[in-house]
Amino acid sequence: MTATTTALVPLQPAFSDAERLALAGFLAGYRGLTREAYALDLRQFTTWCRARSLHLFAVRRADIEGFARDLEAGGRARATVTRRLCTIAGFYKYAVEEELLEHSPAAHVRRPRVDYDSPAVALDRNELGALLVAAGLGPPLEHALISLLALNGLRVSEATGADIEHLGLERGHRTVTVTRKGGKVVTIPLAPRTARAIDLAIGERTDGPVFLAADGRRLDRHGAGRIVRKVARRARIGKTVTPHTLRHAFITAAQMGRIASDASFGSSRERALPAAQRATLRCPRPARPPRRLR
Repeated sequence: MTATTTALVPLQPAFSDAERLALAGFLAGYRGLTREAYALDLRQFTTWCRARSLHLFAVRRADIEGFARDLEAGGRARATVTRRLCTIAGFYKYAVEEELLEHSPAAHVRRPRVDYDSPAVALDRNELGALLVAAGLGPPLEHALISLLALNGLRVSEATGADIEHLGLERGHRTVTVTRKGGKVVTIPLAPRTARAIDLAIGERTDGPVFLAADGRRLDRHGAGRIVRKVARRARIGKTVTPHTLRHAFITAAQMGRIASDASFGSSRERALPAAQRATLRCPRPARPPRRLR
């Protein structure tokens, strides 16, 4: 007959105090999407280590290289593997600098070579023009978002994070103040077409987010991506178009000269549209009062 016991078995903590301090301190140095990406990288690495009963501060160089080989065997792209290794190297470097660890096991880990040519899909002049025309024929929110991404080169997080209070006027130019990566706050002049589209998008609102989702909350980057893809389909663009694609297209837009100052961009395409649709692409200016005769 076997004896049973109800004694509690203490659980081994996932991380030591020093390891928790290093993880928290390293991530505290970043914010926004960068912090989320680094947290994901470290979460995957720590999960891999725990599955092999490895403590973070007992990891060796061979273990980290084994983690990289497992990522490659799982079909991860070279750029993804390189980013994971860079995050791990940064974490251990931080631990060494804070005197929580004697030396970094990731100091000499080999990283996959990454092609310098950007794999991002670019839009040519005709595709960019078709996209802006299609956005102008849609709801004001879509027009404003596409214009802000394509004509001003904002990141999608910068566009969706903009508030009405961040809009301003400097030296006769409409502006928007955004927070860049790293927390740097900058003021960016808006293209005239973008400014008019934003005015139509916010309507009579005086505060809150510039871009609202259907449920009345702030539009997030996933919702912005869906809008960009929907407008691209309306423009009959066969490529996969994302908000990051429009950031690349900003260079194309800058090379076109008049695009930032001409609200009738794509005029050759607009002439092929009905007059009623062409009118929706322009925001009418208020009529000037008649000059009084003396």
